[in-house]
Amino acid sequence: MPDYVYVEDLRKQAQVPHNGILSQTVQDGQGTKTILFAFAAGEELSPHKAPYPALISILKGEAALLLGGDWHDAAEGSFAWMPPSLEHAIKAKTDVVMLLTMVT
Repeated sequence: MPDYVYVEDLRKQAQVPHNGILSQTVQDGQGTKTILFAFAAGEELSPHKAPYPALISILKGEAALLLGGDWHDAAEGSFAWMPPSLEHAIKAKTDVVMLLTMVT
């Protein structure tokens, strides 16, 4: 078994549900955990905090992204880095595919 992870196209790996949010772990170990999220349009993760830094990449779709007290329009190509304990949330305006990497 290789000691690396390769996915040719994460956008195709994520199956967006008709309703709800699906998540799948892409990588877990060596100080990071990477999760691929697929949001149906209109779905959201309410404001919350995490005890570790994290990075978000929007791979597909459009969303509103809360970082601290600021809302941002996020779309394909948008990126955010979040320090520990930063309040954050996401609301999918369209079907959204998002990659979250947590630095554990």
